[in-house]
Amino acid sequence: MRRARVVSTALLLLVVGGSAMAHAQGRGNKQNDQGKKQDKQGKKQDQPARVSPTEQRQRVQEQQQRTVQYRQQLDQQVRVAQQQQAQLQQQRMAQSRVQQAYAAQLRQQQQSLQAARNYSNDPYMSTPHTYRYTVSGANRQTNQYGADVLRQAVNYGYQQGVRAGGADRQDRQAANYQNSFAYRDANYGYNGNYVSQADYNYYFREGFRRGYDDGYNTRSQYGTTSNGNTSILGNLLTSILGFLPIR
Repeated sequence: MRRARVVSTALLLLVVGGSAMAHAQGRGNKQNDQGKKQDKQGKKQDQPARVSPTEQRQRVQEQQQRTVQYRQQLDQQVRVAQQQQAQLQQQRMAQSRVQQAYAAQLRQQQQSLQAARNYSNDPYMSTPHTYRYTVSGANRQTNQYGADVLRQAVNYGYQQGVRAGGADRQDRQAANYQNSFAYRDANYGYNGNYVSQADYNYYFREGFRRGYDDGYNTRSQYGTTSNGNTSILGNLLTSILGFLPIR
């Protein structure tokens, strides 16, 4: 009798233990499945967002057309810059040096546009737009790559304005930023990529007229100089660009 009770107890413990183990294994498998599902979701979230193939092809076509048009205009502007530099050399020495450096930069941009470029792998083409901005009442959209180009436009404009304003002061000319070739051209640093030439020109001029005012009056109301590098004030740059996030 005692032996039968021992055997029954052992069988009962075996059944209970097996059931607990099976339950634990089932719970472990469920947790593993949930973990794998979360890992997949995490990896999916980590992948950068991309535009549709159709939009990407459209961006590439627009970029190619923009580059061709800009190359043609830049060829003409280089000739005009060289002609004006020769005229200034006889009358306004300081402004002539500024003009010479500006023309040299345009020639470098001209040379860089000669090489063919494959835009299909350019990250701008596949990255969704994340910013809104307005130029002359027209709404625009761009991503981080286009935004960087426009930031560059304002800063280059400010830098060139400082130089042009300082040169006019040295040459004892009346202040007139609109008379500067750099202001009228407004293509310094532009390589035809990511944003329209008109938008780049607009923001370059916004920086230029403020830089000219600082340069002509030998002050730093709109910008700063650190280690020989001149740049527009950060809060002013943000205000000029007026980027709004696309949610």
